[in-house]
Amino acid sequence: YWERLGPMLLLFGLVLLVAVLGLGREINGSTRWLGLGLFNLQPSELMKLFMVVYLAGYLVRRGDEVRSSVKGFLKPMLLVALTGGLLLAEPDFGATAVVTATVLGMMFLGGVRLWQFGVLFAGILGAAAALVLTAPYRMARLTSFVDPWADPFNSGFQLTQALIAFGRGEWWGVGLGGSVQKLFYLPEAHTDFLFAVLAEELGLMGVLAVVGLFALLVWRAFIIGRRAQRAGGDFAAYLSYGLGLWLGMQAFINLGVNMGMLPTKGLTLPLMSYGGSSIVVTCVACALLLRVSHEYPPQKPPLARRVAGHADSGEKRSKRLPTLKPVRGAKS
Repeated sequence: YWERLGPMLLLFGLVLLVAVLGLGREINGSTRWLGLGLFNLQPSELMKLFMVVYLAGYLVRRGDEVRSSVKGFLKPMLLVALTGGLLLAEPDFGATAVVTATVLGMMFLGGVRLWQFGVLFAGILGAAAALVLTAPYRMARLTSFVDPWADPFNSGFQLTQALIAFGRGEWWGVGLGGSVQKLFYLPEAHTDFLFAVLAEELGLMGVLAVVGLFALLVWRAFIIGRRAQRAGGDFAAYLSYGLGLWLGMQAFINLGVNMGMLPTKGLTLPLMSYGGSSIVVTCVACALLLRVSHEYPPQKPPLARRVAGHADSGEKRSKRLPTLKPVRGAKS
């Protein structure tokens, strides 16, 4: 069902991205939301899911072409370029990075040759350099990421406040609800920089726990995908791989931004940050993973199957045995 809907979902997502450019609402200098009365819809979050669903179906339909020719590799890359262009027009550089990285990861798992990735990476680096050089705010973010303390009250304000939160957390944190940085010192403390607040309140131990939980989520997604692939469910396998790559990549970028390892981007922390569209789409992704896991349950090991088979055969033999009835008047 989802495999058949993939192309239509992708087309619907592209239409929404085009609609944002003309009808979208501007918040904090970015036009990323469509006003739908009672709530705002962020099409870029839907596009992440739609791209994974479409590409999973594409790798099933065109798997041989992807592995044997450049043509099979370039087709989805053109869609990524179109999607990235629409996202950058909002602008939403973070969503562009997540979609691109997820697609590249899925194509690698689909069997694309390494030299094709080399050529593509060179082109991506050139395009990224051009984007940074042509947009003053992106250059400011990049320079502030390298040395946020050079301008702590302007371009480096967010990152310096996040680093202060990490420093206050120390080993065990200041306790739940005890964060000072979230009291209007740290911008976007409930969305983009929630991880810094968690580090302040839960400390290094809480940070390691959160990182471990996301690593476990990605690992389980790959285990589910591998299980489906061994059972012949190629679409379910690529879907699981893609969902794991998407959630893991977005979490990795958000954590890197909060810790000063990556330039600042407007990305939420999956399943934790506040956000309507983000949390709903992430829950749909987790529901799809659970469905794939249900459709392709883990197989019993051979020894367990043999033991279970012997037990079942013993029960059947016991059912076939005649029941001995006592004879009336018989003396013991």
